[in-house]
Amino acid sequence: MAAVPDTRAFLSDLFRAAVAAADPYEAINANLPQQPKGRTVVVGAGKASVEMARAFDALWKGSLEGVVVTKHGTRADCGRIEVLEASHPVPDGASLEASRRLLHAVSGLSKDDLVVALISGGGSSLLALPSDGLTLDDEITVARTLLSSGAPISAMNTVRTQVSKIKGGSLAIAAYPAKVVTLIVSDIPGDDPVQVASGPTVLSRSTPQDALRVIERYGMALPGHVIRHIQEESAGIDPGHPCFGSSEIKVIGSARTSLEAAAALARRQGIPAVVLSDAIEGEASEIAKVHAAIAKEVARNDQPFRKPVVILSGGESTVTLRGNGKGGRNTEFLLSLAIEIAEHGDITALAADTDGIDGSEDNAGAFVDGGSVARLRAAGLDPYDLLVSNDAWTGFNASSDLFVTGPTGTNVNDFRAILIG
Repeated sequence: MAAVPDTRAFLSDLFRAAVAAADPYEAINANLPQQPKGRTVVVGAGKASVEMARAFDALWKGSLEGVVVTKHGTRADCGRIEVLEASHPVPDGASLEASRRLLHAVSGLSKDDLVVALISGGGSSLLALPSDGLTLDDEITVARTLLSSGAPISAMNTVRTQVSKIKGGSLAIAAYPAKVVTLIVSDIPGDDPVQVASGPTVLSRSTPQDALRVIERYGMALPGHVIRHIQEESAGIDPGHPCFGSSEIKVIGSARTSLEAAAALARRQGIPAVVLSDAIEGEASEIAKVHAAIAKEVARNDQPFRKPVVILSGGESTVTLRGNGKGGRNTEFLLSLAIEIAEHGDITALAADTDGIDGSEDNAGAFVDGGSVARLRAAGLDPYDLLVSNDAWTGFNASSDLFVTGPTGTNVNDFRAILIG
């Protein structure tokens, strides 16, 4: 087995391998649709939409037009495809305008035309078009409530679909009779297409009753008129609409592919690698305790894996907000992990969001090891207080442990790597 002289560099290389495996250019190139007789219109939304649109514009040989929306600050030149910016993770007025622009782009098409939907994580907030009877402020309130609830992404999107006129397949209906091909870079555990960006071109079978059950289960305090709106909704979008019969849906990038790429790199460098799962959901601080227990068992007893080994996992954790601190779900995971592995000098970990931004700040994630708690305390900070106040970023900033990459142009959700030995 090879020794790892610089554990942080090694873990950083694994992250970069995971991101490279989700590169939109190669994924688009392998999944180009057939040229239509008529027009080709691209629409898209998400954190990877710019790189997907740039790739499509470079690779598509026929005539092309369209518009995609990405988060503020990540606009780029995509040739024939216009790029809009809107807010993430809470929608804003630009999200409303972007939705209208996408709907306009697909209106008035014929059966000879082709709509290519480039969809990736983050699109739920970038596209905001409230249902009749609701306002943008209502959709913003729903978004903030969902984000602080601790609910998994699938539950959040069940509610989002019931208050929106563009999610859950509505954009595909607007494009009819044109054929719709949806290319997805998935940030969803299990890669269910309808969950990525709340599936604007993918039929949602969730019902108002499903949304009400989610609201009750997670104790969401939504305004009464929003609850009444959901209660009075019809059963939802017609699953028999002809647009869904002719549509094609392809997941072209996912967490599984990225984790396997990271594992392959580790093995080439002489370090055994294990992928626990690409679909881990739950409270970030609790997930960390399970990962820590496995890592400590390996460190002490070579069970269930022999050291040295790097343990990889993905998915989307959640954070139930209790304080007003700075950070994201990956730094929250790491702070909890740091507490659990304190003084274990043979454990080092990196957790980061593959889009390059974890939560409220500009870091992708952070590093922790057996000395992290001591470094936090040396900086005058109590790790337990930081965890209670959801203020992991402040701690890791003070201890110089942040991992900063900038936006990566893709998004297959959380990346976690724990090196033992």
